[in-house]
Amino acid sequence: MSRNFQQMLGQVLAQEQIRMDEPMSRHTTFRVGGPADYYVEPDTKEELAKVLKLCQEQLMPCYILGNGSNLLVGDGGYRGVMVSLGRAWSGIRTEESKIYAGAGALLSAVAKQALKNALTGLEFASGIPGTVGGAVVMNAGAYGSEIAEVLKSVTLLTPGGNVLVSDPGELGFGYRTSNIPGRNCVVLEAEFSLEPGREEGIRQRMEELAAARRDKQPLEYPSAGSTFKRPAGYFAGKLIEEAGLRGLLIGGAQVSEKHCGFVINRGEATARDVRDLCQEVQRCVREHSGVELELEVRLLGEF
Repeated sequence: MSRNFQQMLGQVLAQEQIRMDEPMSRHTTFRVGGPADYYVEPDTKEELAKVLKLCQEQLMPCYILGNGSNLLVGDGGYRGVMVSLGRAWSGIRTEESKIYAGAGALLSAVAKQALKNALTGLEFASGIPGTVGGAVVMNAGAYGSEIAEVLKSVTLLTPGGNVLVSDPGELGFGYRTSNIPGRNCVVLEAEFSLEPGREEGIRQRMEELAAARRDKQPLEYPSAGSTFKRPAGYFAGKLIEEAGLRGLLIGGAQVSEKHCGFVINRGEATARDVRDLCQEVQRCVREHSGVELELEVRLLGEF
């Protein structure tokens, strides 16, 4: 780590907003991962813009972190700056049938706000563990619905430090993807456009989906949710099961016996265990069915 960079970072943020050698196992839902050189928590878009500009000028890698629910950080850690959009970015407000949510707000909290205001359209998101920012970037979805369907606009911070409001048609949404990372933009806020509904009906649908998750998904173990993207014309979990991989263990990582589309941390897994198991699953499925499974989880740092 560069003392010079540390001093420059201290000119942008207060000392309590900067942590050194922060274990990423504390900040990912896999509960694995070595230390990030720097872990920072900017409170305003001005601070965020200054941090990103500093990283760009000093050629320091940086990564925007939400809830860490789609991320696998290597055991060797991350040689750069983890930029956490947490509590200061978690505001949620409702205006008629619109909900405005900061990038750090949990998607489940936004869904609860919709329920509270009898607005329908976000029931599918009530069990997704990520933040609004991460959900927008990857067009998160579940049970046949996805974020792009309920977005009205997204407020972005551009690489030049400007604030830009974009409509969904400008963001290149596809299956678990958008053009936001390619443009080096950062989500600041999302505006959701919902429909008036019956609170009881919305609650019932959320409870049905929650029961389905409990029944079919290994929620009792750390994981990153669905580990692999759904291949066109197939289901990842079914392909993995047909390849005979249910329950496969490497170290402390396991293909869930409850749902083969999930790789879980049995309690003592390392990031390398998880990565190696994912690679073994990809190899076996490729040999068995000829289908190339693509990771939905992002790998970052040193393994």
